[in-house]
Amino acid sequence: MATSIKKIVAASLIGTTIEWYDFFLYGSAAALVFNKLFFPESDPLTGTLLSFLTYAVGFVARPLGGLVFGHFGDRVGRKTLLVVSLLMMGTATFLIGCLPTYETLGPAAALVLTALRLVQGFALGGEWGGAVLIVSEHGDTARRGFWASWPQAGAPGGNLLATGVLAALAAWQSDEAFLAWGWRVPFLLSGVLVLIGLWIRLTITESRVFQEAPPEPRAPIVGVLRHHSKDVLVAIGARLAENISFYLLTVFVITYAKQTGIDNSTVLNAVLVSSGIHFVTIPLWGALSDRLGRRPIYLSGAAGIGVWIFAFFPLVDTGNFLAITLAVTVGLLFHGMMYGPQAAFFSELFGTRTRYTGVSIGAQLSAIVAGALAPIIAVALLQKYASSVPISAYLGIAALLTLVSVYAARETRGSDLAERTYVK
Repeated sequence: MATSIKKIVAASLIGTTIEWYDFFLYGSAAALVFNKLFFPESDPLTGTLLSFLTYAVGFVARPLGGLVFGHFGDRVGRKTLLVVSLLMMGTATFLIGCLPTYETLGPAAALVLTALRLVQGFALGGEWGGAVLIVSEHGDTARRGFWASWPQAGAPGGNLLATGVLAALAAWQSDEAFLAWGWRVPFLLSGVLVLIGLWIRLTITESRVFQEAPPEPRAPIVGVLRHHSKDVLVAIGARLAENISFYLLTVFVITYAKQTGIDNSTVLNAVLVSSGIHFVTIPLWGALSDRLGRRPIYLSGAAGIGVWIFAFFPLVDTGNFLAITLAVTVGLLFHGMMYGPQAAFFSELFGTRTRYTGVSIGAQLSAIVAGALAPIIAVALLQKYASSVPISAYLGIAALLTLVSVYAARETRGSDLAERTYVK
C-alpha cells in the first residue's frame, strides 16, 4: 500500500531534522567549547581553528558517504539507506557525548573525536539525497518544489533544535558547569531522538517511480558520469554560495561574536529566532519555484546573499540583539531562496536509477570546498586581517560562481521523474 505524501514528508522532515541536529550540534560545540576541551594548549583563536578542522573532516567524508549510499540507494531503494544513515549518525553523536576529553586521554581524545566526526559526515552524505528523493518521487509534478522543500527545512530545524538546547543550557548553567558536563547533554539526547526517527522511517514505503524504473545496466556512478557530468557541475556550483553562506551565518557567527566580546547567549538566541523564521519560509520558496521556476528563485537568492553579507558583519558588530537577529534573519531568507528549490531542482537533473548517486555526489563534493572550509577560511581571514571585509568578499565571490552555474543550467520545473533519463 502506498504511503501518503504527507506521511512521507513528515518522515523525511523528522529524520533530516534529527540528522542535521547531530551535525550542527558539533559545529556549535566546536565554536563554544571544543577548543578548550580537546585543544587546551593552544591560544583561543588557534584552538578554535583546530576544533573547526575536526569539524571540517565531517565534510570530507560526505562525498564518500554520498557515493556509497547513492550506489545502493539506486540499486535497492531509498528507504533502507535512510534507516542506515540515521542509525550511523545517532550512534556517532551519542558517543561524542560520552567521549573523555584531553584532560583524561590527552591528544588521543582529539583523534577519537575526529573519527566520530568522520562517521557523522559519512552518514549525512548519504542521508540528504535519499530524504529529498523519496519525497520528490512520491510527490506530484505540479507541487514538487513545495513537497521536496520540506526535508530541506530539516536543516534549519536541526540547527534550531541544536542551538535551542545549547542556548537553554548556557542560560541555566554557569560557564564552568557547561564546560565541565553541560555540553554533553545535547549529544546524549540524540539517542532518544534517533529512536523516534527510526520508528517513523520504518513505516513508509518505497516510491513507485523507483520501483517501476528499469535497473541501470552499469554502476550508477558510471551512468552519472556518462549522461550527467554537466549536471553534477551545475549542482556543485549551485551549492557554493548556499553552503558557504549557511555556515557563516549560523556557525562562524558564534566564533565571530565571541572574538568581538559579544555574550554567547545573545548570538545563540539571535540564531535561534532566525532559524525559526528560516524553517517556516523554506517551503514557501519551494512553492514559489513551482510557479516561477527553479532558476529565477535560486538566482535571486544568490545575488541577494552576495550583497547582504557586506551589511551582515557591521550589524553583528553592534552587539545589539535586534541588529544581530536582523542580520542573520535576512541572510537566511536569501539562503532559503536557494535551499528551498534546491531539492526539486537537483532531483530533476538526473534519471531515476542514477538519481541518488547524482544528487549526492554533486551536493557533497561541493560541501568539501564550501561548507567544510567556510568556518576555517573565515577564522583564518579574521586572524590575519582583523576585519570582516575579506570574509564578505569571500562569500561575494562564491555568490558570483553560483550565479554563473545556475544561469548555465536548464529550467527543470515540470520534469517527469518517471523518465529513465532526462532528454536534454
